[in-house]
Amino acid sequence: MKYRKEKLSLLFSSPVFILIFLPIAVAIYFLLNRQGYSTSGKLWLVFASLFFYGYWNPVYLLLIGVSILANFAIGNQLRSSSKHKKKILYLGIFFNLGLLGYFKYADFFIANVNWILSTQIPELNVVLPLAISFFTFQQIAYLVDTYKGTCEEHDFLSYCLFVSFFPQLIAGPIVHHKEMMPQFSDPTRSKLNLNNISMGTIIFTIGLFKKVILADSLSQYADPVFSASLTHNIDFIPAWLASFAYTFQLYFDFSGYCDMAIGAALLLNIHLPVNFHSPYKALNIQDFWRRWHMTLSRWFRDYVYINLGGNRIKEIITLRNVFLTAFVSGIWHGAGWTFVLWGTAHGLAMVIHRIYSKSSLWQLPRWLAWFSTFMFVNLAWVLFRAESLGSALNIYRGMINVDSLSYPHFIEFHQQAQNILTAPPFFESILGLYWIAIAGSIAFFGIWSNRLGEIINASDKRDLLRGLVISILGFTTLVSMGNQYSAFIYFNF
Repeated sequence: MKYRKEKLSLLFSSPVFILIFLPIAVAIYFLLNRQGYSTSGKLWLVFASLFFYGYWNPVYLLLIGVSILANFAIGNQLRSSSKHKKKILYLGIFFNLGLLGYFKYADFFIANVNWILSTQIPELNVVLPLAISFFTFQQIAYLVDTYKGTCEEHDFLSYCLFVSFFPQLIAGPIVHHKEMMPQFSDPTRSKLNLNNISMGTIIFTIGLFKKVILADSLSQYADPVFSASLTHNIDFIPAWLASFAYTFQLYFDFSGYCDMAIGAALLLNIHLPVNFHSPYKALNIQDFWRRWHMTLSRWFRDYVYINLGGNRIKEIITLRNVFLTAFVSGIWHGAGWTFVLWGTAHGLAMVIHRIYSKSSLWQLPRWLAWFSTFMFVNLAWVLFRAESLGSALNIYRGMINVDSLSYPHFIEFHQQAQNILTAPPFFESILGLYWIAIAGSIAFFGIWSNRLGEIINASDKRDLLRGLVISILGFTTLVSMGNQYSAFIYFNF
């Protein structure tokens, strides 16, 4: 879906963000630090972050402001109280989950009560605020670690920046206080670092390429089919093409956002954790979740799975914990039965994998392990993308509807493909080169390569300088593509 420029002009992929907001934010931050006003520099980043967040809807500022104040106060109470720490922690968790539950799940709950009990309770029509799922989880982790005594005390300004830091505020990565707070307090990071500027620009451009060129192009194939599936049956070939298109669209969209977040933060000398590691190379479902949205998987491991008992107890209870962790992850992603089933599918897959891996059964060849994992993930993404269970079922029916591969249907599809491939001169045309680049980039970025960590650790400044020149050219090319741009998929979560 395309969004009007005046509503979403601070998207990472928008000219306003790239050419105005980000350069101004970085320049003023280092200018203040150069004059010896390190506190003012930090205050400026908080102001810029809140402006960035409030630009979408100023009302959101009240929500995030209340959340920050309440959690900082609860954290201080956890440090000072010795008698009621557990009650204070439960109060803090209840406050955060209550806030998230109201905005994210209230209407879903009402709709299901009406369906089950045949009542007519009016829905609240609550609009989901941006980033609430992300900053809520970050602050729950902060409270839990404060309760355990593993979180150092920090000033209010640093805490505000920890929660609101604009590069990762809207859709992650989900950062941990222990990896962010020390960076905000490190005086060496307040000075301009040209090496980080170069690396940050390169990484930001990689993410921008993933989003604008790859994800948005693939959406042109996925979106029409999923929209049609709301009311129509889908044929075999469109169903499979749409599922594969969305599988890669989602990866490029979200990993592109995370790359841009990492790159933007690096311009400010802040290192964010890498969130993807070639997830479509995974050889089993556990391996997939170690590679996909890694900071979310880390959060669920540390604050759900381990607190349920982890794998330190009976195997049957461990299997329960594995399933519940994946199931809760599904619910976290959205309020809908499609997300419930998506989480359930991944939970069952994790349980089956654990049982199989501990058995003495024949181990699958690597190629078959990869293929089965990728196909399961691809099929599960249909539930993740579909707007209703009926829509998902229509896609799944299409995937097994081999009758639509009858001779007339196949000839029609073959002729359409031939018209494209024989458009002279195909390999010399811009269209042909464009789709060759798309296909090559999908194979490289989507499956076989993960160069982000290597780029971050690069030390050859000459290579970085060349990369900076290429990045500038990339910015110029991508920004000139037009004034229509789409929101990131994970903004819905």
